[in-house]
Amino acid sequence: MSEESNLIYIVDDDPSVRDALSVVFEMEDFRVETFDNGDSFLMAAARKEPACVILDVHMPGRSGIDILKSLNAEEYPAPVFIISGQGDIPMAVNAIKQGAFDFIEKPFDADTVVQRVRDAVDAMARRGDLGDKMRNFPGAETLTPREREVLEQITGGASNKEAGRTLGISPRTIEVHRARIMEKLGARNAADLVRIVLTGERSD
Repeated sequence: MSEESNLIYIVDDDPSVRDALSVVFEMEDFRVETFDNGDSFLMAAARKEPACVILDVHMPGRSGIDILKSLNAEEYPAPVFIISGQGDIPMAVNAIKQGAFDFIEKPFDADTVVQRVRDAVDAMARRGDLGDKMRNFPGAETLTPREREVLEQITGGASNKEAGRTLGISPRTIEVHRARIMEKLGARNAADLVRIVLTGERSD
């Protein structure tokens, strides 16, 4: 699969959204390919790896959640943003659990979307191997790569806002990952997480 460092895939059944986002990203020197359904996007994604994917959560046929599962988004190397309306926050949280990088709420500001995509692409490019301490503690194998990155930020003392800035995702998304990490590791609070990572001791 070839990689395209300035290619954005936009998947939305609404032509006005596809057109608006295409214009904005092309003005910022990105190349854009648009899809009005998930199946055609998945075929393209199997051939070519974009810099970023913007995926609507509500579409006829297969939903954005279904597409995330088919894409195996947790392992997909490009960040996938879910577009959701104000009433879709629980669905957006579910999308994060399925491997979406972050979500963008409607109505959205075009400049903000571009900046968030740039931040996400930069954050993915900075991804390095995490230290051994991030792998060798009880429950480490249950965490996704993204959850390990968030855990590294939390145990390093970063706030949700600071961790989000470093990883290129919203503080709300950090909260989703944080709750999942604590549930998986059986931690009661941030101090518990630090102790589990550094000492390998779980709470009773």
